[in-house]
Amino acid sequence: MKNKIKELRKSAKLSQEELAKLCYVTRQTINAIENEKYDPTLQLAFSIASVLNTTVDELFINEFTKN
Repeated sequence: MKNKIKELRKSAKLSQEELAKLCYVTRQTINAIENEKYDPTLQLAFSIASVLNTTVDELFINEFTKN
């Protein structure tokens, strides 16, 4: 699933390790999500959004919406 995690994480001046610790997951999990190799659970998506001061809707890109 496409997402803006890397962009928002860098804007917040957080490393993958720091974001991972704040969300109680490993750095590898954050890396996999950022690289679209793993879709987070809903709970983790809300946790990431909260840490990055955004919403889940803003964090993830809906590829199925027609413009």
